[in-house]
Amino acid sequence: MARETTFAWPQIKLRFRHRETIAFYVLASPWLIGFLALTLGPMLTSFAISFMRYEVITPPEFIGLANYRTMFFHDELIWQSLRVTATYSVGSVMVGMVTAFLVALLMNQKIPGIHVFRTIYYLPSSISGVPVALLWMWIFNPEFGVLNTMLRWFGIQGPQWLFDPHWVIPAFVIMSLWGIGGGMVIFLAALQGIPQHLYEAAELDGAGVLSKLFNVTIPMISPVILFNLVMSIIGSMQTFTQAFVMTKGGPANASLFYVLYLYQNAIGYFKMGYGSAMAWFLLVIILALSGLVLRSSPLWVYYEGEMRG
Repeated sequence: MARETTFAWPQIKLRFRHRETIAFYVLASPWLIGFLALTLGPMLTSFAISFMRYEVITPPEFIGLANYRTMFFHDELIWQSLRVTATYSVGSVMVGMVTAFLVALLMNQKIPGIHVFRTIYYLPSSISGVPVALLWMWIFNPEFGVLNTMLRWFGIQGPQWLFDPHWVIPAFVIMSLWGIGGGMVIFLAALQGIPQHLYEAAELDGAGVLSKLFNVTIPMISPVILFNLVMSIIGSMQTFTQAFVMTKGGPANASLFYVLYLYQNAIGYFKMGYGSAMAWFLLVIILALSGLVLRSSPLWVYYEGEMRG
């Protein structure tokens, strides 16, 4: 009898593990099906189409690396769109990160009504897309826009903003400040997680406000700075809606963002193969930039408890 019980236990364990495995796949199946059908499947299809001439109304035709050769050696607008996107990314990421951090420092103060101010600063980031683009078109209007009207109060003649090739990208950078609320909340959460005894120890050593900022605050939230930096780079490289609604890439292609130009080729000109090649090139660029930032992180990101030799 004891021998039968000894042999039964492994079988019971195997049955239990088998049921757990089945339950896992049943519960995870909605995500797995969605990932395969809506993400991985379209990505693999796009990769295959990038080697074809596919104009939607005609059957796909395999042309090898022709789309990539055209992109790298014959399409000057590709490089113009990359310059525009890179210029905007550098400006919006730097200005957005610094502003979100400074606002988070302000929102971390213990004053009456601070929760109301936090809500006010966060709310704009919950609205995005076409409504925000239309709002900023009115703000940047050179004749009756709010921004130029305020500048005229101080005797300053405002620029043409969206109608001036030299000012259209700065205008988009200014507009990007509308969405700093998300980064501000993440910075705020990181600031509130810094142990208070670190500040007390710094004060005992005679550290002032700036010294505590650069030697305690910034090192302690550097992992969050890394996260926000990577996410900001990825987001800025995929800018589309603002340019599509507000400028259509003008004036004189000064706001021809890469994703907007991709859209024009794939949807506007029915060059699905060429658009797919552009999309994969963008993926490589984003992966390279993200990898570069992550590779540099050991030089400036501090993790609590980490030992460095």
